[in-house]
Amino acid sequence: MTASILAADQTWTGESFEAGIQIRIGDDGRIAEVGRLGLAPTVHLADRALLPGFVSAHSHAFQRGLRGRGERFPAGSGSFWTWREAMYSLVGSLDAETFENLCLRTFREMRRAGFTTVGEFHYFHHGPEETGWAFDERVLAAASRAGIRLALLEVYYRTGAIGQPLEGPQRRFGTPSPAAYWDQMDRLASHLDPRLQTLGASVHSLRAASLDDLRTIYDEARRRDLVFHIHVEEQQREIEDSLTYYGRRPMELLLNTLGTATDVTAVHCTHTHPEDMQRFVAGGGTVCICPLTEANLGDGIAALPFLREQDGAICLGSDSNARISPLEEMRWLEYAQRLATQSRGVLRDEEGHVARTLLHSATAAGATALGLDTGRIAPGAWADLVAIDLTAPTLAGWEPETLLESLLFGAAEEAIAGTCVGGEWDRELR
Repeated sequence: MTASILAADQTWTGESFEAGIQIRIGDDGRIAEVGRLGLAPTVHLADRALLPGFVSAHSHAFQRGLRGRGERFPAGSGSFWTWREAMYSLVGSLDAETFENLCLRTFREMRRAGFTTVGEFHYFHHGPEETGWAFDERVLAAASRAGIRLALLEVYYRTGAIGQPLEGPQRRFGTPSPAAYWDQMDRLASHLDPRLQTLGASVHSLRAASLDDLRTIYDEARRRDLVFHIHVEEQQREIEDSLTYYGRRPMELLLNTLGTATDVTAVHCTHTHPEDMQRFVAGGGTVCICPLTEANLGDGIAALPFLREQDGAICLGSDSNARISPLEEMRWLEYAQRLATQSRGVLRDEEGHVARTLLHSATAAGATALGLDTGRIAPGAWADLVAIDLTAPTLAGWEPETLLESLLFGAAEEAIAGTCVGGEWDRELR
């Protein structure tokens, strides 16, 4: 790409929207300068505002194929188990090409909704032969075709339940050993697009690996300076099984096994005790909440009032991608906490700004959880941006001091005019 000078009517500075701000993007796709530069813009975005591109820190792209399925609940069935049956049916039906096309559809829809980065928590490794890792490179290919920034969170998945072998469609997720896992990570590293793609390590959950394997994967991830992600306490059954087998809850077990929470992102934490959550965050951990999926499955509402004191402790994910909307993920994060605590503006910063805190969760906090230098409009960061249409009907009446709140709490995808990844716009701005 060539260097450019970008100017919009309003630009987010990290604290507020301001007019007259210019962004100089270098030919490496990173932001070189931001401010009142006094330069002749090469790209002028009239009637547009610029924000950092949104980050989905936790996604299962292939589950986009479940949209419209698993939404009928026969008498006596729970929503999660109906959805689970639909998911395994989908897994059993997918070949590599169909899988890649599903991922492509998801990633393109993400960009249309304002996501510029995705952390793909990828455990669907194999074709019907149940070996060979054929689907891993398909994720890379789909992300490249969509032009989205990708952190491929390669998942270690060895047991179907605690101490139990993989069964049925689960065998397509299988990882035979930590050594085989790291061999595959080395192979994937040679296929990455260095401008757009990185790797992260992950273990699916405490039911999917022994404690020894969990510690082995985490220790090697630390040695390689890779982030580490894991599902924690998403459903009550996971907690019950852990108590039965280990005598401890999953979050307590995770912390005791790893000895630290450095570079760890725990996904969901829906049923985590507040004191365990505090211990995890105080140890350097990040919690990834996926409000739309958690609501869709009826999982519950995580206890998050500590976010006021722990800036950056919460990031957001689109998980099953049943609905892809960073704007809705942000407002549902806040609204769910209001319902749980019967208090308005639970997730606010020291100055009382709710929207600013939510935006941080959807941008910079997600980027940090993925180990990426994006999610902010600042020199050195990747030029990953989302343009907002200031003429959108749902934003009518906006003022600079109310624009962020109007967007996060009153608008939807019609207000997204386009996205930019590494200095490249996805399409003609609407």
